[in-house]
Amino acid sequence: MGEFPLLLAPMEDVSDPPFRAVCKQNGADLMYTEFISSEGLIRDAAKSTQKLDIFEYERPIGIQIFGSDIDVMKEATEIATEAKPDLIDINYGCPVKAVACKGAGAALLQDIPKMVKMTEEIVKSTHLPVTVKTRLGWDNNSKFIVEVARRLQDIGIQALSIHGRTRVQMYKGEADWTLIGEVANDPKIHIPIFGNGDVSSARKAAEMKSRYGVQGVMIGRATIGNPWIFREIKHFLETGNELEPPTISERISTCRFHFEEGIKWKGERQGVFEMRRHYANYFKSIPNFKPFRTQLVSLDQSDDIRGVFEELEEKLTLELV
Repeated sequence: MGEFPLLLAPMEDVSDPPFRAVCKQNGADLMYTEFISSEGLIRDAAKSTQKLDIFEYERPIGIQIFGSDIDVMKEATEIATEAKPDLIDINYGCPVKAVACKGAGAALLQDIPKMVKMTEEIVKSTHLPVTVKTRLGWDNNSKFIVEVARRLQDIGIQALSIHGRTRVQMYKGEADWTLIGEVANDPKIHIPIFGNGDVSSARKAAEMKSRYGVQGVMIGRATIGNPWIFREIKHFLETGNELEPPTISERISTCRFHFEEGIKWKGERQGVFEMRRHYANYFKSIPNFKPFRTQLVSLDQSDDIRGVFEELEEKLTLELV
């Protein structure tokens, strides 16, 4: 994966196979599925089992699971292992109420002994490497991430990704990388520590590497509509220079590729519908895009959308020459 891996964060309704294909093309070193409900897996729920789909070109790739019941998580781990990912990742970081209020995700930060026990049982339930994604703590009074990292390392996890906020913060305010740096530089920690939170540019990633000593960065929201961030970071780390931003033609071709992959994976109806959330991000700050976006989010037929892409390329390219 290189000496400073760039990871695509697992994001619900975003990091599906079509989006991962785009990120892989642009240099993502390690990617994860959307997080998958352990309860959904053991019930064979369609929404959960579909998320197990992984493809050879995506490797290395991890399947991320979440849940509150240790036995259910063990069983889900066995199911996920059968899908043959390269690793299993445990979500102890999701802050949303639907997850945390059911005792899963970031809720485990309120019960460190249970988190450790759950992780230990998952490690025993698979031959694959197990990694963890979590946060600094539940709130400002419970930032126990250094202790958590040591305990999880001791029971066998192979890497730890840390988001620099507490659960109470959700995604507000700035991510605090100070504690991430403490973990990364702890002499008792020997596993890779990946920092996550507000990595929004190549310069920011380089700063996090040099200032906090993390072994890699995980990027989430900044990749949406901007998969080029991976190659931009790599270029900056190698040369110290910023890469030219993608041309309008490349934005269109990448968006179109994402769209076609979605149709292939989800079928026409769902592929068309789910792509609607991405258009504004792909063409952010592009003048005169609004009328095209209106069409793209209202059309139901893939051939009609392909026609808009052609018109978009022709008109916007001419305007920006």
